[in-house]
Amino acid sequence: MKGIEYRGINSVEGPIVAVRRSENVSYNEVVYVRDKNGEKKTGRVIDLNEDAAIVQVFGSTTGIDLKESSIEFLGEPLELRVGEGLLGRIFNGLGEPIDGYGQIVSSEKLDVNGSPINPYARVYPRDFIQTGISSIDGMNTLIRGQKLPIFSGNGLPHNKLAAQIIRQAKLKNSDDQFVMVFAGMGIKYDVARFFVNTFEESGVLSKVVMFQSLADAPSIERIITPRCALTAAEYLAYKKGMHVLVVMTDMTNYCEALREISTTRGEVPGRKGYPGYLYSDLAELYERAGRIKESEGSITQIPILTMPNDDISNPIPDLTGYITEGQIVLDRELYQKDMYPPVAGLPSLSRLMKDGIGVADDGRVMTREDHAGVSSQLFASYSKVKSIRNLAAIIGEEELGELDKMYLNFGNHFEREFLCQGEYEDRSIDETLDIGWRTLKYLPRDELLRVKAEYIEKYLPKDSAE
Repeated sequence: MKGIEYRGINSVEGPIVAVRRSENVSYNEVVYVRDKNGEKKTGRVIDLNEDAAIVQVFGSTTGIDLKESSIEFLGEPLELRVGEGLLGRIFNGLGEPIDGYGQIVSSEKLDVNGSPINPYARVYPRDFIQTGISSIDGMNTLIRGQKLPIFSGNGLPHNKLAAQIIRQAKLKNSDDQFVMVFAGMGIKYDVARFFVNTFEESGVLSKVVMFQSLADAPSIERIITPRCALTAAEYLAYKKGMHVLVVMTDMTNYCEALREISTTRGEVPGRKGYPGYLYSDLAELYERAGRIKESEGSITQIPILTMPNDDISNPIPDLTGYITEGQIVLDRELYQKDMYPPVAGLPSLSRLMKDGIGVADDGRVMTREDHAGVSSQLFASYSKVKSIRNLAAIIGEEELGELDKMYLNFGNHFEREFLCQGEYEDRSIDETLDIGWRTLKYLPRDELLRVKAEYIEKYLPKDSAE
């Protein structure tokens, strides 16, 4: 029977408690573990066999006695209380308020485990989201309903970039406002404070739901945090018809917690010691983003991960890249040149960009007619700049031909004028594309092979190189 306490525990190892299995216990079920002093600790069932149930405790297991402690199976999964009162609130990683106010007033609860969206119910993402950041809007466009991660490294300004996106994101062809759901996993106190202060100062805190699992919180809490955040996002998007932007940082901390728990359970490790189910676990989170046919709302996801040793082939960015629709890669070399945001021009990619820019087949203007051509030309020209810089490092810049020197000049202007902008500078897509044309003027016209001649005549500044 549910709600009955069973006395006695088989074993305790770190946050893992093994108990003699009762009837009808289910996977992911919530349990209460009471130590010999009667203190209640919450946990959940993470494994089952014929004889025992394995429970993961949210917090320390200090004080749990094998004979004197008891366990109660609640017969329900971990749930999040949801309602319109979510907006403007700050919760811990388990969905409990930590902002000094009580629980939201609502009787509705949702299972935090959720489920990925059925592909048949999905609507293909096509609506352009203007972030006000040229390196994203111009070359790696974010589309409503997309999953677009930020690949960063320790010390790089990914948090500043995420905060800027949250402040500035809007739909170009609609007055609908975004609401934000922020999930912080294993983040330091100063990072959590930075996001709260940024949202308060910019006046967007009333449209943000924050879930914070700080670095000193139990690692198991980091596993629950993104699930609580996505459950809140699903409620706001699919039941209230809102456009939701979900930012999750740092997915590396989440995966480290998975590895720690997997090791404690004695599971066979995969690459770099991560569990073999890392791919399916990440996909379970990422695939909860998108648009569905029955709702006007949408969930757009920006996971942030810090690549260990800036290694993009590490299992975390590697698997994330397979599941998501592109990536924004931050470049340490650009950061060391004191450039913000240091978005790498070539490794970054948005796979849904082509369907959300330019002019649609039905004549609807999504961004601007020249967007695709300008983006392609900037990518191609900047790629050539990289090759010429490598050559110049070997033979010296003075040995280069005139055309190569023009490309180097273009590259410097492209980085300083197009990629680089202020932390509070909000550029429209028209401004971004105009800046792109101003950098292309440093190249001869016969090098602009990826844009239509009519667009060159219309948009290229008249003082361009011949």
